[in-house]
Amino acid sequence: MVERADTGTSPAAGGGAIVHGFPHLGTVRAALTALYRRLSGDGVDRFAASVHPELVDFPADEDLYLGAQRVARVMVQHFRLPDARMVVSFRDMVHAGNVELAAGPEYFIELHSRFRTDRRDVGAALAHEVMHVYLHRLGLEFAGTRDNEILTDTATAYLGAGWLLLDAYREEAAIRGERLMMSAYKLGYLTPEEFGYVLAKRARAFGDDIEPWFRSAQARDAYRAGLARAGQDLKVAPLAAAGWAARRRYARDRRSLTSGPDYSFETAATGLRVSFPCPTCFQRIRVPSRGRLRARCTLCRTELDVDT
Repeated sequence: MVERADTGTSPAAGGGAIVHGFPHLGTVRAALTALYRRLSGDGVDRFAASVHPELVDFPADEDLYLGAQRVARVMVQHFRLPDARMVVSFRDMVHAGNVELAAGPEYFIELHSRFRTDRRDVGAALAHEVMHVYLHRLGLEFAGTRDNEILTDTATAYLGAGWLLLDAYREEAAIRGERLMMSAYKLGYLTPEEFGYVLAKRARAFGDDIEPWFRSAQARDAYRAGLARAGQDLKVAPLAAAGWAARRRYARDRRSLTSGPDYSFETAATGLRVSFPCPTCFQRIRVPSRGRLRARCTLCRTELDVDT
């Protein structure tokens, strides 16, 4: 059976206004959990280095098809698919790109015709399509096109190539007729800020801060917004870094055994326990409710200071 997977694009290929904020955060977090469960902490650690900009630079004087094949090989090698061969072509279509998910080892990727002349984002589009192949081989998918595309974007960003997708978000001046107008463009199904959020999670996990690589000022701003939102995940109870208001609510909920926004209590033979999501992989962690302690996530191995 041959399946097709597409790269979303907005608004250059007919989409509406670019959405901002964090409307898909729940799915993004579920995607991170699924990624760690499928690959394990050791498997995710294999992607500690991001794709470097010079590897996907695509100058105008390079042959279109040879250059596209070269960039596709960069993605194949980064995602450790040595026996996968990507055949890249270009045509007019609604989406920025799509790939046929056959049995392999040869996969056919189509990119939008705009990439013939504007090559800045060829690496971004190919990163998304090759990730579809990688997830297909892993047997990892979410139900429904929307959630599965969010999984693909999240995995691409967290495993070291998705900064290119965020860098494809830009606002530029364009001449239409006799008028100078601003146009906005992005790739992927995540909002710019959600891409920033996933990249911020990656930066914390691997010390891999890719902000200096952004060419787009708008991408840099979105990354910083994602950093700020990811920082909030480290300040929720029962994490020791939680703020005063969060700590006060947590103490009240613990007395009444009331579940909070991210935590819940349960009684066991050994006493009261609290469960809460790991701020790295979002698998739930269960620990005794007995004050300050050090917790370790069994999935991603993150160690956390908590005050239960």
